[in-house]
Amino acid sequence: MACGDHRAGPDGKGAPYTPRMSQIHVRAQPGDVAPYVLLPGDPNRARHIAQTYLKGAREYTSHRQLLGFTGTYQGVPVSVQTTGMGCPSAAIVTEELARLGATTLIRVGTLGGATPSVAPGDLVIATAAVPNDGTTRQMLGGAPYAPAASFEVVEASVKAARAHGAPHHVGLVMTEDAFYASTPEHARLWAGRGVLGFEMEASAIFLVAAQRGLRAACLTACSNDIGDPQLVPDEVLAAGVDRMVRVALDAVVTLAANDAG
Repeated sequence: MACGDHRAGPDGKGAPYTPRMSQIHVRAQPGDVAPYVLLPGDPNRARHIAQTYLKGAREYTSHRQLLGFTGTYQGVPVSVQTTGMGCPSAAIVTEELARLGATTLIRVGTLGGATPSVAPGDLVIATAAVPNDGTTRQMLGGAPYAPAASFEVVEASVKAARAHGAPHHVGLVMTEDAFYASTPEHARLWAGRGVLGFEMEASAIFLVAAQRGLRAACLTACSNDIGDPQLVPDEVLAAGVDRMVRVALDAVVTLAANDAG
C-alpha cells in the first residue's frame, strides 16, 4: 500500500486506512499467540519444546531468531516464545506478548545455584527476583521494588512438581546482567539472604507482567553451582530441563482448568 492511502475505513467515511501491524520484534498477529506462554531464552530450546511436548505446533515467528511456536498440550493452547538472553530482550518480548493477547507467562530456563543445597538438575520455582539488573532500574527510575511471581502460577507449579516427584526448591532468585561477574563469594553472600540461584530474565518479566496485568512465573533447572565453573553433564541438565518443562506445562493445564471454571 502506498504511503498516504485513504481507503474507506470501517465507518465507510474515508478515514485513513491503518493496516493491522505485527509487533516490532515478535512478528506475530493477535491470535497467533496463545494465552499461556512458556518463555525459554534459547531459540533451540524453544524449538525443542514445541517439537517434543506440543501437539500440532506451528512456527509463527522467526524474526531476530526470537522463535515462537503455538500448539496444544492436553488440549490447552500453549505458545513457546524465545526471549533471548538478558533483561532488555526479555522485557521487550514480554511487553509485545501482552499486546498480542498473552495472559500467563512462565519463564523456563537455567540458573546457577547460589548454594550446594541446590543440586545440578534441581528445579527452582521463583517466588520473587532480586532485581540486580539495569532494565528494571531504568523502568522504575531507581525506585525500590520487589519483582514477584504470581501466586496462582507458583502454586500450580509447586503442585505439578510434587506430582512429578521432581526435586525442587521454592524461593528467591537473583536476576543479574553480567554472567561472568558472579563469584563464589557473591553467591554465598546472597545465599545467606535466601537467594537460591542466579539467572538473567525473571525480574524484568515479573515487572512488565505486573505493569500489564499478566500472571508470570519463573521455573529454572540448575545448571551448575556458582562455586564450580563447570556445567553439569549434558544428560543431567537435559533431565532437569525435561522435568522443568513438564512441570510448567502441567501447571498450565491446572491454570487453564481454573480459568475455565
